[in-house]
Amino acid sequence: MQGIKLNNRIIANHSPCFIIAEAGVNHNGDMRLARKLVDIAVDSGADAVKFQTFITDEIILHNAPKAKYHIETTGDNKFQSWYELLSSQELNRAQHIELIEYCRDKGIVFLSTPYDWPSVDMLDELNVQLFKVASTDANNVPLLRYMAKKGRPIILSTAMSSLHEIEDSIALIRSEGVEDLVVLQCTGSYPAPANQANITAMRQIAKNCNVAVGYSDHVPGYNAAIVAVSLGACVYEKHFTISRDLPGPDHRASLEPKELKELINSIRQAESTLGDGYKRLMPCEEENKNKLRKFIVARKYIKQGDEFSNKNLTTKRTGGKGMSSSEWDSLLGKKSPINFSKNKPIILKENE
Repeated sequence: MQGIKLNNRIIANHSPCFIIAEAGVNHNGDMRLARKLVDIAVDSGADAVKFQTFITDEIILHNAPKAKYHIETTGDNKFQSWYELLSSQELNRAQHIELIEYCRDKGIVFLSTPYDWPSVDMLDELNVQLFKVASTDANNVPLLRYMAKKGRPIILSTAMSSLHEIEDSIALIRSEGVEDLVVLQCTGSYPAPANQANITAMRQIAKNCNVAVGYSDHVPGYNAAIVAVSLGACVYEKHFTISRDLPGPDHRASLEPKELKELINSIRQAESTLGDGYKRLMPCEEENKNKLRKFIVARKYIKQGDEFSNKNLTTKRTGGKGMSSSEWDSLLGKKSPINFSKNKPIILKENE
């Protein structure tokens, strides 16, 4: 199977999209906000809510420079270093347990992205259902290997990655025996320009890597989500927040509660329009078929024995009476068995 089995649900190509509401670090280290984010994800109809698990000292140097968007949203390094920013957003083991139990009570899947080895261990010990790999670690060989050795399903984001790097990471994960895998196309900018979303790259990843695919969305608005689902994304992920006015690095590129709910409703509506791919008469078309299609009628008076021709026949809407216009060629040249007045539907079979 290409994809992931999660409890009784299959997350794979052609299955309903598994929607992850990405809370990330938008709790700002406040458990009250974290629980509120879970509530919002539940109300929106998301399948899962995802946080981030890390130990600051394990993932960054004290003097590591901030990314441009971090400076824009949280000030420069003199105001607050990246190390200090991350330290304010850590969740400890007890807080993870509280959130996992809260999600269980609310009936939503808890997920979190581990950024370091101790965090992988903790989430594994807390029996998370799968690991989500951040794009920042898409080529992190030791962390990917350590994660894969736990034997849990993996969702791999691939922002800032080439196809070759993705192929190598997938090969590494599979070499450790993990086959339950979904790979997400992603653009690593916050927010990401719509013209650089490159959503159709999902198709290349799916074809070249023989893997189920999805989309991690940093593009403002809803369009990218609809396109991704229409192209077959079996996992979709989007950041959300209580308010974009809150301090912190990711609020700016996140949806607010009403927007998240509207987005998920739009995704489900888009999914419902896709169907099963088999062209056929749909139930809602049954009545209209005979009323809207045209049937063969006499263009003018036709005497018994006259040959049917392009001159004495035409097609009109009859409400379903007469021969189908698709039978036109088979009727030409035959002799009329009876007289037909003008506009009379042509019926040749007895008792019709």
